[in-house]
Amino acid sequence: MIRSEQWTEAFSSLPLLERLTDDEKHVLRELAILFLHNKVIEGAHSLVITQPMTLIIALQACLPILKLGLEGYDGWVSVIVYPAGFAPKRVITDEYGVVHHVQSNLSGEAWQRGPVVLSWDDTEHAGIIDGHNLIIHEFAHKLDMQNGVANGYPPLHNGMDHKKWVEVFTAGFEDFQRKCSEGPSIGIDAYGTSSPAEFFAVFSEVFFERPDIIYQYYPAIYDQLRQYYRQDTLTGFQ
Repeated sequence: MIRSEQWTEAFSSLPLLERLTDDEKHVLRELAILFLHNKVIEGAHSLVITQPMTLIIALQACLPILKLGLEGYDGWVSVIVYPAGFAPKRVITDEYGVVHHVQSNLSGEAWQRGPVVLSWDDTEHAGIIDGHNLIIHEFAHKLDMQNGVANGYPPLHNGMDHKKWVEVFTAGFEDFQRKCSEGPSIGIDAYGTSSPAEFFAVFSEVFFERPDIIYQYYPAIYDQLRQYYRQDTLTGFQ
């Protein structure tokens, strides 16, 4: 049983949630309870997962689905938390059939029909408002994967214009690549230039943390994300 004061402490530790109304905070708390009932959060490399850690992860993981429901995270059960960044070894076959053994340093990843993996070093203070949020990033990938491999094109709601989504995100992706190559930074992680999937995940982070930046440079993308997440994150933003 999670005590009331533990919830209060968790919300207080996440400035990201301050813009929410009391009703929205109540819904988020209920979603987080369901999330913790349906998912398993486990530590890797002997990391001990505490109750405050589970609340920090669950509340931020449920923020993107505040108006969507837990169904967006169906089909998988595990969140694995490493103490710090991790470097998995993988075997990749390129387009010419050549096999490569690669090892990359990561702070998080999401597997289709598999776990979400997080680095606690990058998760512990994710809720500060700085435009970066590893938890939202990886869980945005999970939403993107509802209709297959992550590609920046999640299943859209009834009433949303599929053609408009593709046009807006394609144009935005190309413009963002150009902006990042020419500089200076506009305050959005250049990692979003690496693929349409990462563009969607990075812009989802910023949508919840610094929506003013997206609205300033990419108002059409802001509008699409507002429709998709069913949240107007500029409301209450300081």
